[in-house]
Amino acid sequence: MNNESWKKRTMDIKDEIRKSHEELLRLRRDFHAHPELGFREFRTSRIVEEHLGDLGLEVRRCAGTGVVGVLRGSGPGKTILLRCDMDALPIEEATGLPFRSLEPGVMHACGHDGHTAMLMVAARILAGHREEFPGAIVFLFQPNEEEAGAERMIEDGALENPRPDAVCGAHLWSLLPTGVIGVSSGPLMASSYYFKLTICGKGGHGGAPHAAVNPIDAASHVLEAIKTLHTLEFDSLRPTVISVCTLHAGVKAIVVPETLEMEGSIRCLHDGDEEVRRRFSELVEGVCRLYRCTCDVAFRCGNTLLNNNEEMSELAMNVAEKVVGSGNVRTRDLSVMLGDDFAEFSSRIPGVFYFIGTGNESKGTNIAHHHPRFDIDEDSLPLGVEMHVRLALEYLNEAICNS
Repeated sequence: MNNESWKKRTMDIKDEIRKSHEELLRLRRDFHAHPELGFREFRTSRIVEEHLGDLGLEVRRCAGTGVVGVLRGSGPGKTILLRCDMDALPIEEATGLPFRSLEPGVMHACGHDGHTAMLMVAARILAGHREEFPGAIVFLFQPNEEEAGAERMIEDGALENPRPDAVCGAHLWSLLPTGVIGVSSGPLMASSYYFKLTICGKGGHGGAPHAAVNPIDAASHVLEAIKTLHTLEFDSLRPTVISVCTLHAGVKAIVVPETLEMEGSIRCLHDGDEEVRRRFSELVEGVCRLYRCTCDVAFRCGNTLLNNNEEMSELAMNVAEKVVGSGNVRTRDLSVMLGDDFAEFSSRIPGVFYFIGTGNESKGTNIAHHHPRFDIDEDSLPLGVEMHVRLALEYLNEAICNS
């Protein structure tokens, strides 16, 4: 099939999305009113599963509440995977929206309700044109992104039958204005490893500190030592952030505690995170020894470095220009120290992750993610649908033209 033949068969994508506007809003608002935490997305995944089944896709569950739908085209060809996340956060909503969360202490404070709605509508549009493209499109609805659910999906076979040749993901982003799409190649979102330090001393009476070994004293010096890593040992052109966010010790004002627990995260926007963790452990263990304490250091991976593939990024940039115009495509100053476990997919298969601006000060949607008043500008939703649809079609079209 040549380019001219393909162009003659391409649908008016924008018109189809306009006709789907009511469905798009209905889905997003329904998911927003019924948020579910990671691996508890029972209602959400049931709705997604039924939706994909009604479209005639091959549908299967993965990692419990994850859903994978496969749309086969008109013949053999490449396979592209489109991914979204479905989980909410343990936050009490304070938006006052008419469709605000009905679940106490749980809300969609990161835009995953919009992500789910966008991919569902994209699936319906693409399913109506399955005779117009070869290969296959995999729609992956992921649970528990906030706690690294991608790895569980991969372990459960999400990237098999069929094996994708490319993966694409998107995030509604309040840091960008509505109507702007951000995409760039290379490191985009940092790796994140969560640490837990257990510092052990010797308990005793607060009136006789010389007869005890107070882990709180050791911890105070550990905090100072961590700060020196940034200023003295890490290259400022290779961003690294270490944040201590919890510290717990003691139960009474006159009792020296036996142990202290400290937790936080290490984030790197470069591929040297393993050396950072090694030096972190060496430093905190050494400081604790100086203060006659022992220290156990444990790490848990949140996500690896999200590093966009150059060719896939170029494709996404070209598609974004068709969606919002070249003047509204941002390709610089996008990298952040936040993480997303889409990295687990793109570290295995060439992929691209991009931001869809949803910030609008007049609508109050420029508030930071994970905030009780976080909301999205619903005018950004059709742009996300169009990006999904065009990326899939243009990737498969390029595969034909280059074959």
